[in-house]
Amino acid sequence: MTMIRYAAALSTAALAWPAMSADMALKVEIPRLGVAEYHRPYVAIWIEKPDQSFAGNLAVWYDIKLRNNEGTKWLKDMRAWWRKSGRELTMPVDGLSGATRAPGEHSVQFADSTALGKLAPGEYNLVLEAAREVGGREQVKVPFVWPPKGATTTQAKGEHELGAVSVTVKP
Repeated sequence: MTMIRYAAALSTAALAWPAMSADMALKVEIPRLGVAEYHRPYVAIWIEKPDQSFAGNLAVWYDIKLRNNEGTKWLKDMRAWWRKSGRELTMPVDGLSGATRAPGEHSVQFADSTALGKLAPGEYNLVLEAAREVGGREQVKVPFVWPPKGATTTQAKGEHELGAVSVTVKP
């Protein structure tokens, strides 16, 4: 009888315990460039540890509509991401890969059910790398702490292929 009361108390306590979750909101600007031949950039978004080792992928935007999955042919132009993780993936990856984005500001939400949920507590960098056909390549890093103790926003700015980048983490 005591065991049943103990089990009931434990299950009630588990229901009352708040779920520990956190999320990340990313805003990234893809600048409009005045060039004769414009192609939308491929963009990889991933997490690195302070020693620059790979911690997890969040998104890869590329030309997913090309016949025979030919859009994957140029993923290696995002050189840093390709070396750290890309060459080990078979695209498309559900929940990770998506279409390229047009110039403008784009907002993306990441919950702790993504690579964020596998992070040990500590300091990290959110890394964005963009590469564009007949264009340039650029990488922007934005530091953040996981899990967040409170809502914080960190910003960075690219110089040509990426514009303003804003990362908000909140418990």
